[in-house]
Amino acid sequence: MNILKEKSLYIISTFFIVLIFLILVSCHSQPETQSIDRYALVNRHNISVEKFDPMTPLSVGNGNFAFTTDITGLQTFFKDYEKGIPLGTMSNRGWHSVPNSKDFERYETYLYWDVDGREVPYEDQLRTSPGAMEAANYFRSNPHRLHLGIIRLKITKSDGEEIVIDDVQNPNQKLDLWKGEIESEFEIEGEPVKVQVFVHQEKDLVSARIESPLIKSQQLSVEWLFPYGAPVHTHPGYDSSSPEKHSSNLVKSTDSSAFIRRELDSTTYYTGITWTGSAGLEKTGEHEFLLTPNANQQSFDFSCLFSSSTIDSELPDFKATKENNLKQWEEFWTTGGAIDFSECTDPRAKELERRTVLSQYLTKINGSGNLPPQETGLTFNSWFGKFHLEMIWWHSAHYYNWQRSGYVENQLSYYSDIYEQAKEFTRLQGYEGVRWPKMTGPEGFNSPSFIGSYLIWQQPHLIYLAEQQYLANPTDEVLGKYADLVFETADFMADFAVYDDSSDTYQLKPPLIPAQEHWNRETTENPPFELAYWHWGLTTAQKWKKRLNQNFDEEWEKVRTNLITPVSAENVYLGIGNAPDSYTNPENMRDHPMVLGTYGMLPLWNKVDTAIMHNTLKMVMKRWSWEHTWGWDYPMVAMCATRLNEPEIALNALLMNVQKNTYLKNGHNYQDDRLKIYLPGNGGFLKAIALMCAGWDGCDTQNPGFPKNGKWNVKWENLNSDF
Repeated sequence: MNILKEKSLYIISTFFIVLIFLILVSCHSQPETQSIDRYALVNRHNISVEKFDPMTPLSVGNGNFAFTTDITGLQTFFKDYEKGIPLGTMSNRGWHSVPNSKDFERYETYLYWDVDGREVPYEDQLRTSPGAMEAANYFRSNPHRLHLGIIRLKITKSDGEEIVIDDVQNPNQKLDLWKGEIESEFEIEGEPVKVQVFVHQEKDLVSARIESPLIKSQQLSVEWLFPYGAPVHTHPGYDSSSPEKHSSNLVKSTDSSAFIRRELDSTTYYTGITWTGSAGLEKTGEHEFLLTPNANQQSFDFSCLFSSSTIDSELPDFKATKENNLKQWEEFWTTGGAIDFSECTDPRAKELERRTVLSQYLTKINGSGNLPPQETGLTFNSWFGKFHLEMIWWHSAHYYNWQRSGYVENQLSYYSDIYEQAKEFTRLQGYEGVRWPKMTGPEGFNSPSFIGSYLIWQQPHLIYLAEQQYLANPTDEVLGKYADLVFETADFMADFAVYDDSSDTYQLKPPLIPAQEHWNRETTENPPFELAYWHWGLTTAQKWKKRLNQNFDEEWEKVRTNLITPVSAENVYLGIGNAPDSYTNPENMRDHPMVLGTYGMLPLWNKVDTAIMHNTLKMVMKRWSWEHTWGWDYPMVAMCATRLNEPEIALNALLMNVQKNTYLKNGHNYQDDRLKIYLPGNGGFLKAIALMCAGWDGCDTQNPGFPKNGKWNVKWENLNSDF
């Protein structure tokens, strides 16, 4: 009897063990069976261009270097694209300054302000004298990012005339996102031409393969044109009208390679060109070089490397560059986050998915390198090619949410590089810690400005990005790497806040300009977003103290806990603390609706009332002057709406049908005739869409940014929730 009982118990227990095992296996494999088909997701958004369109050039790149092409696959008709989106060959290593012939000094741009009885200098665009204006303009425009060289097809027709854009017949160009490849096919007088282009993922190198009967007939060559630098605010980055100001010398030439030394004032760089097949390179002008393949072939390929030092090693050829791309782009697309809208029935879903995929591609090639990106990336220059450190949040804060924090690690190294420079100016102003510049280049000097020099919201960005790095990799190594930068940043923030005896609070006082930049620097007080960001930054810095087993900083704590509450009136938050006409004066409802960043970009501060913020959101949606906004404003509004459980408002904001929220066929966020692309819009979109899917700490709603109406079956994987 006991034996039978034991056998029965054994059989029953075995059954349950097997059953539990099957359940566990089923649970474990369920995500795999429901995983996103990433190859299909990415490839359904490949871009095809079938006619000349100066607003739809296509680019390949690696984050530190990018090459933008016209309809031929190279930069054959660069002049025809100048009125659209210019064709750049740009690198984080390529910078130029015109000579400081008048020996301007930075102190010539200083405007002094009385702060607590001391004179505090700010780099300003002074108009007090012609000399001061010239000094400010010089330091604003130098250094500027350099167009490294135009690479174009030079094709002649049967009558010997060089082709123009109208001679290009039956063009068919495709950007293969999965491969990082641009393939272009077209005809000249009925003869086919095919061009494939890649950019190496570790080098400032572009490689192309060209196939055409025009090679055999000696009608096709590849031409290099080297320009001078252009210190112009918004510009392609090249100056072809100053040949006497620079030199382009062929320093070495063989049967399969050539090396050119470029000198532009204090800037020197090298261009290495290698090719396969029979070809010859000759210098045809002061800054012009022509590579002509021999007539015994119908195809040839070349690689072109731009380097700040002499080129001693062999360059990767087309085959090696292609293999490099195929491997690394596949790794990019198969790791990190992914969002699939294909099972959604709301007609807006398809456009959301297109923007999501193309924004990943564009931020990768333009803004994943070792410097903070400029607002137009590596495509053409805006603000002289310099980058804005208040924009690094919009360019790069999404990488953590998409599990690609390594890109931010590269950019955070820049803060270490410029630390001493920033620290020196902070001391000059009389503050503790370190104050980070606003508009700058690789050297770290702030550019004189009557707006930018007075912004403060870039200060906590370093703490925000460092906290993301720690959450992605919570180790002592990460703490040790960034702790000093975090603490020095917090020291400045605490010292910048002003104690008010009458209210026993710490406040943010003039001179300052908030993120909504139209407010007066002389009178602005207590902008709500900056107050909330000050609290969040100092709170997070104290967390770092605790993680390192250090005592809390008493000064930080006094400021953090006693910051003034954001000011509200008639149950809405004001744009700044001393502007009761925030929503009655039309001038105050333009530029960034930054009040919504207070709870959207940031988690909830206990001094922010969600009911008042809810009313503020509805007020902004109703009254704001949307034609006077910027591309990242729509994601910011969407993040606020998502946190306030207003998913329909979030969607309406993210896809608002206004010019500044236009996303072109190539995925770029169009602003206006001056600023035809705007990468903070792409980065902000990725930040918002991740929040709408993965939520934030403490959020228990699945896909909180999407209505629960049965139309939004949004699938996603490998996204990190927000703070």
